Amino acid sequence: MSAPNKIAHIGIAVKSLEQSLPFYTEQLGLRLVGTEKVESEQVNVAFLAIGESRIELLEPLSADSPIAKFIEKRGEGVHHIAFDVDDVASRLQQLKEQGVALIHETPKDGAHGALIGFLHPKAAGGVLYELCQYPKA
Repeated sequence: MSAPNKIAHIGIAVKSLEQSLPFYTEQLGLRLVGTEKVESEQVNVAFLAIGESRIELLEPLSADSPIAKFIEKRGEGVHHIAFDVDDVASRLQQLKEQGVALIHETPKDGAHGALIGFLHPKAAGGVLYELCQYPKA
C-alpha cells in the first residue's frame, strides 16, 4: 500500500466557531476558506488554509454529536488528522483485511463532497485518523 498523498487537514474540536475563528484568522493570520454544515457528522465546519493543508474547526450541532461528546470528555483541542488518499474504499478494505480496527468499514459522505472513513484510535496509539478522497477536479 502506498503512502497517503498528504495531510489533508487537522481537525480541531471547538465549542463555538464564532468564538474560535478570530484566533485563527486575526492572531495566526490564516485565511478562512469557508464554512459548511456536515449533517452526517453533526458538525459545523470552518476550513482555514495553511500551505497545501487545512485546519478544520469542528463545532458540534447538538449535545449528541460525536464532537460534543469529545469536548465533554477531553475538552477542546486536536480531534483528528486526515490523510488525502486516492481510493478510500480500497484503503479501508485493505486495512480491514490487515486487522486494523476501523470506525467506518465503508466510506461515508464528508465535507467538500469528499468520501471519508475513520480508523479507530486504538489502532494507532490513541490517534484518530481520517481518510479523505476528494472529487477529481
